Amino acid sequence: MRIEQLEYIVAVVQLGSFRRAAEELHISQPALSESVRNLERELGIPLLDRGRSGTTMTPRGRELLPHMLAVIDDAKSLREAADLAHGAGRVIHLGTVTAATAPLLTPTIHRFRESHPDIEVEVCTARQAKIQAALLAGSMDLGLVNYLEGEEIDGGLDTTALLRGRPVVCVRADSPLAAEDFVTPERLARESLIAMRSGYVMHRYLRRLFAGDLPAFSYSADGAEIGKLMVAQGLGATVLPDYSVRGDPLEQGGAITYRPIAGDDTVVQLVIHRRRSNAANRTISELHRLFVDIAAEHEAVAT
Repeated sequence: MRIEQLEYIVAVVQLGSFRRAAEELHISQPALSESVRNLERELGIPLLDRGRSGTTMTPRGRELLPHMLAVIDDAKSLREAADLAHGAGRVIHLGTVTAATAPLLTPTIHRFRESHPDIEVEVCTARQAKIQAALLAGSMDLGLVNYLEGEEIDGGLDTTALLRGRPVVCVRADSPLAAEDFVTPERLARESLIAMRSGYVMHRYLRRLFAGDLPAFSYSADGAEIGKLMVAQGLGATVLPDYSVRGDPLEQGGAITYRPIAGDDTVVQLVIHRRRSNAANRTISELHRLFVDIAAEHEAVAT
């Protein structure tokens, strides 16, 4: 079993077909299909249903999906740690809790790379506390972190607000909850719930929503991207900031949708942290400015 085989499976599931996944991965479709078949033979179970209308995971595949995602995430963290230890090249180290990836993170990095093709932006996914500690220690340059309104923000870092939104329930488009205008906490508690792990803002939010008496979680996930993929595969519902769902490829493609939570007026915001000493670094400051500018553009469109 190779890590890239697991990454191939996830790409096929996200994009809905072997053809689109092969194009995205820059490999031939026969090579992609053979790699997936080899993994299925090694595991002894079919992972994908290959139909005329698209490719989806089998029930057994959906059971294994959280384990696949965990392995991929661990391998990514190992590579990032090794790169940090090596310290080669001109690199900006960016930590993120994976919020607002589609509307903010991806377009900002893309625009930055257009004007700075010789500078690598290394994106590291981590929980809030790890990002803040890495920023203070100097192993990260910028960090994207979520806060609930009213929470204390680390005073040792330079902080700029980027996006403001509301917690919403993210569900499959064919879920009964998608037919409702809103979701009550009582109804949410009866769902198969995919919760963010402790250390993420949505974990803190659920504790607040249920007054500390958390419902049983069917799954725990590290970050919004994993949570949305698990929702799309029918594993349950999750709670995320609306700016992490709105405009996501899975939402635009009709696989997932979201509904507000009844009677809740909580505000969640995405901020960008940096060490105060980094304000003098021109390239880090330029990437920081792009995040602020593109966030303003997104907020203007959203309102």
